[in-house]
Amino acid sequence: MRRLLLLAVTLLSLFVPAVASAHPLGNFTVNRFARVEVDRGRLYVRYVVDMAEIPTLQRVPLRTSGLRVTVDGAPARLRTVRTALGHPLGSAGLRTTRFQAILAGPRVARTARVVVDDRNYAGRIGWKEIVFGGTTRSASDELRAYPKSLLASPFDVTHAAARLAPTNHAPPALLSGKALAAPDRVADGGFASLVGRRHLSALVVLGSLALALFWGAAHALSPGHGKTIVSAYLVGSRGTPWHAALLGLITTATHTAGVFALGGVTLLLSQWIVPDRLYPWLDLAAGVMVVGVGAAVLAGRTLHAFAHRHGHAHHHHHHDHGRRGLLAVGISGGLLPCPSALVVLLAAISLHRVAFGMLLVLAFSLGLAAAITAVGLVAVLAKSAFRRFDGRGRALALLPAVSALVIVLAGVAMVARALPKVSV
Repeated sequence: MRRLLLLAVTLLSLFVPAVASAHPLGNFTVNRFARVEVDRGRLYVRYVVDMAEIPTLQRVPLRTSGLRVTVDGAPARLRTVRTALGHPLGSAGLRTTRFQAILAGPRVARTARVVVDDRNYAGRIGWKEIVFGGTTRSASDELRAYPKSLLASPFDVTHAAARLAPTNHAPPALLSGKALAAPDRVADGGFASLVGRRHLSALVVLGSLALALFWGAAHALSPGHGKTIVSAYLVGSRGTPWHAALLGLITTATHTAGVFALGGVTLLLSQWIVPDRLYPWLDLAAGVMVVGVGAAVLAGRTLHAFAHRHGHAHHHHHHDHGRRGLLAVGISGGLLPCPSALVVLLAAISLHRVAFGMLLVLAFSLGLAAAITAVGLVAVLAKSAFRRFDGRGRALALLPAVSALVIVLAGVAMVARALPKVSV
């Protein structure tokens, strides 16, 4: 029994990091900041927009018109006084966007209640922050230095109110040059940088593909990506090394097709479909699929136990279920495209290196699948060793049920994580 508990703890230790988000969606974000102050009797708003690579590539329009301000209950008319625009380098050689505007409002002669409602870019993910007063500290340094400790749960402030008194400070000024650019918006030094290499000799292409394989494997070994689900499924469904390899092939095909499909949506359909809204739906679909697989494995093992007890045969049903389960697990493992792979594809298109970008994405997917396959092989071999080690077979008989339960729990966690982010 202790051996069974040890294996269960091992599976659950893989399950815990699997529920963490593996995709922060930094390349999709449209971040905004508003500082409201009253200087020399007039209300001013310094408004900043920081767009990541994909919105910049999509040429999402710059907007300030959705900013609503009221002073003592009366709507304040804002006019643009000055603006500054920059395009710092981001991942894979793509540009980002840094926009800043000084908006002037009405005159304010005494302390007044100011209410701000930022409706710009509604529905887009990103950092949203509003502060009052010219000397109040911004948690993100006005979108120039995002706190790493808060990236998992970024600020989401689109409505705020405060009482402001007039000051004798000079009106707010614009930042320019390097001061305008966000220090943490730098080119990616990993997988995304491969597509931007200037000279593509045969040796460079082969080296880049090898590195893409490595980055794909490293990405798969980060938290998430179904390692727990694959291991539990192969343990609970009499998996073989062939099944582990087949899972890798299905994951490769699904992830590659997903990156290409989302790239098409990003470039062609972004006017109607916001790509970052698709990720929670894909996460939800994968979670529902995983719950179904776990429930099917659990039902199958229950049916197997019942048939074994009463002498019935059910081998044909078991093989049909096994094929469907393998397909579902493989699809769920590759259904959520990696944002870095999408950035590489979009950068390749912008650099007129479509074939090279597609090869890099395929190599990345192969590396991801190879790592997942390796995890599956370890699970299969560990199960075989456990079978030989446990001569009584009692603990081994409980493994399929425990594995199915782990799969169901992992799927439920995926669904619970995705549901709050899903928007119709």
